[in-house]
Amino acid sequence: MKKVKIMLDSIASVKKFVSVVSMYDFDVDLASGRYAVDAKSIMGIFSLDLSNPIQLVAHSDNADAFLEEIKEFIVE
Repeated sequence: MKKVKIMLDSIASVKKFVSVVSMYDFDVDLASGRYAVDAKSIMGIFSLDLSNPIQLVAHSDNADAFLEEIKEFIVE
């Protein structure tokens, strides 16, 4: 399991992020406060507070290629 913080600051970035996440067969969740949604769900993502960084949890031990593809969204 890998955890990182990401920032999705526009509709275009959410669409691009979901298209990348959907290519992987493992589960990816996004958590903001006490809410958690499936990262492959555009509607779920838009239900979160996108004004702050969101916690991403990739449920895979081999998520390095995935994290490399989404590095533009990762914040430190």
